[in-house]
Amino acid sequence: MKRLGVNIDHIATVRNARGEAHPSPFLAAKFARKFGADSITIHLREDRRHIKDIDAKKICSIKNLLVNLEISTNSNIVKIASKINPNFICLVPENRKEITTEGGLDLKRNKKKIEKILKIFKKKKVRTSLFINPSLKDIKISKTLGVDCVEIHTGKLANLVKSHKNYNDELEKIKKCSFEANKLGIEVHAGHGLDYKTTKILTRVKEIQEFNIGHFLIGESIFFGLSKVIKNFKKIIKR
Repeated sequence: MKRLGVNIDHIATVRNARGEAHPSPFLAAKFARKFGADSITIHLREDRRHIKDIDAKKICSIKNLLVNLEISTNSNIVKIASKINPNFICLVPENRKEITTEGGLDLKRNKKKIEKILKIFKKKKVRTSLFINPSLKDIKISKTLGVDCVEIHTGKLANLVKSHKNYNDELEKIKKCSFEANKLGIEVHAGHGLDYKTTKILTRVKEIQEFNIGHFLIGESIFFGLSKVIKNFKKIIKR
């Protein structure tokens, strides 16, 4: 069964705009689970622009809630994450000046560093994932690293779909990478820039097991409510 991971980072973004306690990411995580989220994704960025350390600790302490914690390869962040002990960990690239994640990890350049980090979490029996570009070379490197999952960066596909441009080549890359990863025993996830239309397109890729969706989902919730939007996405990915 395909799963929906709800990224609640931007609940924290709204809260931080006033420097107060509302809206609460902790309550948002519980609320999202209640209305069908299979897991919750949070990104503990180095600059703490949305999720704070205390948010991550509290959310990861919620019973019967699966939490996917996204982190960079920064040693301090890795140390904090290892103490929080989430269910899942996803390593992502991070640039302080970026507005949002701009692409997948450079696995070739950072292979040794990533391998050391993965070992830390594997010892704790935390499911490990790498956020990568739709590249067959990166799939093969991911296999040598012994990672449990890869999350394929779908940002380029999403932008092409939204711009009403031909997206077939990008979709074909994602299909080939998903097939290869599945063949090698790596679970396939998809994330970044996903809206209703792009998610529906990607449901054709049978190897994708998990969709992690945040910005569009939270944005739509302003108009239609979090429960409604989660249910809409669940209907799409369950088809």
